[in-house]
Amino acid sequence: MAARSLEIGPAGIRTARTIETLRTERGLAQRELAARVTALGRPMSNTMLSRIERAHRRCDIDDLVALALALRVSPLALLQGSHAA
Repeated sequence: MAARSLEIGPAGIRTARTIETLRTERGLAQRELAARVTALGRPMSNTMLSRIERAHRRCDIDDLVALALALRVSPLALLQGSHAA
């Protein structure tokens, strides 16, 4: 089986930027947002969140939903970019 590419495409990069933008607009440190996500039942460290925001780690669908809940936006808003939030 061929190895899966880890390259993150334009939608992933846009989502990462939107997560970071919304987090900073809400005055949350990475550790605070990661703690909110963890409290929602999706364990996340601030290191994982940092890697997602820098587009060094893929944001899977479960991460996306939990991050959206923690930021009080729809998952679609994270996918579409900060202008949609």
